[in-house]
Amino acid sequence: MQLTKAEVIPVQLNRRHPVRLAGLKEIQHIMAIFVRMETRQGQTAWGCTVAHPDLTGEKPEDVLHACRECADLVEDLNPINIEYSLNLLATRTKTSPAAMCAFDLAFHDLLGLAAGLPLYRILGGYRNRIQTSVTIPISPLEESIEIARARASQGFRILKIKGGLNPSEDVRRVRAIHAVLPNHTLRLDADGGYTIEEALDVCRALTNMLEMLEQPVPAHDLSGLRQVKELSPVPILADQSVSGPVSALELAANKIVDGLSIKLTTCGGLRNGRQIDAIACAAKITTMISCFIEPALLIAAGLSLALSSPNVHYGDLDGYLDLDNDPSSAGFRLEDGWLVAADVPGLGYTVNLG
Repeated sequence: MQLTKAEVIPVQLNRRHPVRLAGLKEIQHIMAIFVRMETRQGQTAWGCTVAHPDLTGEKPEDVLHACRECADLVEDLNPINIEYSLNLLATRTKTSPAAMCAFDLAFHDLLGLAAGLPLYRILGGYRNRIQTSVTIPISPLEESIEIARARASQGFRILKIKGGLNPSEDVRRVRAIHAVLPNHTLRLDADGGYTIEEALDVCRALTNMLEMLEQPVPAHDLSGLRQVKELSPVPILADQSVSGPVSALELAANKIVDGLSIKLTTCGGLRNGRQIDAIACAAKITTMISCFIEPALLIAAGLSLALSSPNVHYGDLDGYLDLDNDPSSAGFRLEDGWLVAADVPGLGYTVNLG
């Protein structure tokens, strides 16, 4: 098998409704970058990534430049020697894990196509479905309740409530949603918006209502994160504090959190995501496979990782749901809040980009 071409295609993805996150302006769109690789044997593999300065920490133009540099190298790489190929590309994407993610996904997709197997089976095949949360964005109390009820009516049983701007208001929103949906699992994501004291107050106020609190304090405040974890009655997960295997090792080795959230875009793709999961497993802490606002193709890759490992206890893969113009359509099915894999080779998808 020989690669003959790699094409880089940027697409602006628009949300049907703007979303508000702690400390950020409303987000109406995000740049997605698709990578199409072709082989002399006629196979086509796809990868993708996303870029947004406030979400991923990378500027779209920088990620696009790094992707185009990688595309120039593809013809000289053997797609079956995946570790060698990805290691070479990693030297060109040291400052852009998002660009690395796009090519990592394409190479893994091609591996599945060459083997004639779904990627999640190649990676481990632990299960074929996982329950995902769905996000309740920062919004006024009554609107939050309305959104939660609407998502519940669609079959979702796990709700991830965004917060971090006002701890007292976050407590009121969680309590109100719990009151109307007492049998639903609730998670709270502060996106680093709390102080240590605020995080602990929230946890104590919501004991027995929350499954977890995600990233309570700023990403760089590992000491504060550990203090919250040691005193909190609610499990604490790191999200923005996890930027790759090195940061994951520090968090796990020092017992700073109860679990790690893995986003393929910020960690550089499936290869690094698997390393983070292995580190967490060795440290006996859990992992969650999460996402940004992103196309279904990238969600399919996250799902492949989530399905491959018994250490993945949480799925948070809803970032494709409210996109207006996603050119990718994944083969997985969404059934009452469960993502169910398709037994087709590779990542399993269709992409319509002309």
